[in-house]
Amino acid sequence: MALTSKPEFQAIERGDINRLLALEHPDPHSILGMHPDHDHVTVRAYRPDASKVYLLFDESERREMVQREQGLFEAVVAGRTEVFPYRLEIHRDDNAVLATRDPYSFLPTLGELDLYLWGEQKHHRAWDKLGAHLIEVDGIAGVAFAVWAPNALSVSVVGSFNRWDGRLHMMRVLGSSGVWELFVPGLEPGALYKFEIRTRSKNLLLKSDPFAMRMETPPATASIVYKSQYRFHDEGWMAARGKRDLLRSPVAIYEVHPGSWRRVPEEGNRSLSYREMAVQLGDYVQEMGFTHVEFLPIMEHPFAGSWGYQVSGYFAPTSRYGSPDDLRFMIDEFHRRGIGVILDWVPAHFPKDEFSLGRFDGTALFEHEDPRLGDHPEWGTYIFNYGRDEVRSFLIASALFWLGEFHADGLRVDAVASMIYRDYGRRGGDWIPNTHGGRENLEAIAFLRAMNEQVYALNPGIVMIAEESTAWPGVSRPTFTGGLGFGLKWDMGWMHDTLEYFALDPIYRKWHHRNLSFGMLYAWSENFVLPLSHDEVVHGKRAMLAKMPGSMDQQFANLRALYGYMWARPGKKHLFMGNEIGQWREWDHDSSLDWHLLEYSSHRGLRAMVRDLNRLYREEAALWEADVDPAGFEWIDADDADDNVIAFMRIAPSTGRTIVCVCNFSPVRRSGFRVGVPRAGWYREVLNTDSAMYGGANIGNLGGVEAQPMPHQRFSHSISIELPPLSALWFVAPDNR
Repeated sequence: MALTSKPEFQAIERGDINRLLALEHPDPHSILGMHPDHDHVTVRAYRPDASKVYLLFDESERREMVQREQGLFEAVVAGRTEVFPYRLEIHRDDNAVLATRDPYSFLPTLGELDLYLWGEQKHHRAWDKLGAHLIEVDGIAGVAFAVWAPNALSVSVVGSFNRWDGRLHMMRVLGSSGVWELFVPGLEPGALYKFEIRTRSKNLLLKSDPFAMRMETPPATASIVYKSQYRFHDEGWMAARGKRDLLRSPVAIYEVHPGSWRRVPEEGNRSLSYREMAVQLGDYVQEMGFTHVEFLPIMEHPFAGSWGYQVSGYFAPTSRYGSPDDLRFMIDEFHRRGIGVILDWVPAHFPKDEFSLGRFDGTALFEHEDPRLGDHPEWGTYIFNYGRDEVRSFLIASALFWLGEFHADGLRVDAVASMIYRDYGRRGGDWIPNTHGGRENLEAIAFLRAMNEQVYALNPGIVMIAEESTAWPGVSRPTFTGGLGFGLKWDMGWMHDTLEYFALDPIYRKWHHRNLSFGMLYAWSENFVLPLSHDEVVHGKRAMLAKMPGSMDQQFANLRALYGYMWARPGKKHLFMGNEIGQWREWDHDSSLDWHLLEYSSHRGLRAMVRDLNRLYREEAALWEADVDPAGFEWIDADDADDNVIAFMRIAPSTGRTIVCVCNFSPVRRSGFRVGVPRAGWYREVLNTDSAMYGGANIGNLGGVEAQPMPHQRFSHSISIELPPLSALWFVAPDNR
């Protein structure tokens, strides 16, 4: 076989050569790599970092390539007309020698079907194709890179493997898809990388991978080549989850910020790792009886002070607490303990950091160009363009990724109201109406419906929870009835009304008694979660215990009564970490919860009561079987404003099992207080928030009371009880026979 060189680049136009050398060519593979002709094969390599390049082939052949232009090397193999395997031996200008397969000798790693499905928001596993993937091509191991940048002039992948030199690994665009691709042989896990994007205006951008599965720990921002090695062991949990009706099951959610739940002061006040939380948080949640843990966003984010709500890595867990497989281990361990995991997820907006999604290819790619649509005025972030197919594909893929690849049991979708209203947070002239002249964001609504349909279809048993603060109808109703398709919705109205009521001195509560009853007028319009979340214990709102009026003893009694009322009321339960121990100060994301408070009996008593609330709640089907059905609730007395008392029943329709809840939100003890009940028999007192075990005065009913045939409050029977001040009491009614 003869190796020769041609005097000119006969098959290449000068303009193509110039574009290649200027790093502006959309298809460098058309010049570089191997190109058979009728009687020879030409091999070209662009290595401006090299002093010499040799072509290695047929095991024993090693020939020096000719440098035709600055950094552009060529060799012509006469007598060969077919493609054959070869390597390049690169002698770099720093005297290093590198032997590698040529990245430009491989066919595309994405097919036409992948590109079609991506563009049509129908690719259920887009993260398997876009991003960086350790694969083998023709028996050669390496990494397939792919990124969507349709308006870029050119794209290169740069990283620790090429000294961040954009000249060495230029990518090709695949047709009209806007997806750029390159297979780089020889790369291994752990390689750092970014995409170097040249815009149409010749500006240079250095962007992290939108589909990166791992990223550096902030403030560093490089993406990391990663492939999971973890194998889950939660088959039983996943199978049972698929058969569970969560709406008719107990759900008590413990909301956690992983960086501040507990810290290690003897090691520089560091946060716990995912694997440490798997044990320590797992033990705690199991002991406390919560059914689920909900994590504030664990997706990578550049600014810790955003608490994770300004996401830069929609497919990468934050590396602050360990690797992606460490997170998988934690979720697996929680499942082993019978604990579900819900992840906060943020499709409403994203940060403007230069390395991230904003103006990704020099244009408003993921966001809108017009700031009246694309800028979020309250948070200083960008808003996704939900009308763009590829953006919807990206976001739906992210939701499916966390549910499928990490076995998350649900997503709590943040700030839904900001998505569905075009004028959210805006003044009169700062927003653009929709095509019908309205304020509804029709594209966002269509996206939410499509997302919920897909995630529920592909992940049986999961739950999608909306944080939606307005009266938008049908948030948690199926899409085929016109709803948004969520499974649950935060009841923000209940939260605001309840906290407003409990913050009042009891002498004023009679004038606000409607705060306790109003929520039941709309309680069945949605499937509700009752949230006492992180948002209520920051920014001057005071900690939950500090909101309560009165003396210290009364503050604790108020909070115990609030929890006793909340756990009895229809709706799934949601409590932010620290609220169960009576933290006095507002939550601080940079420091641990004040666990030392448990040295004091009042704080231990509060936590013990929350533990007992969860135990009773899980045991008593009356408290959850008909959470979303009016058959599960009946008022006994909703109108005793003068006494600050309410009484109601929770009922399990399948058995008739009934719990009577009586709440006294005044500081006055009421002896011989009469409450109507549905039938005769012994009413067993199963919860008294004034119990000495919980730090109360121990005023109660010695285990229960006998109903008397004395009509009261439209019932044929009634009970006379000792009703402690600032308390909630639960009585289990006798069997309905």
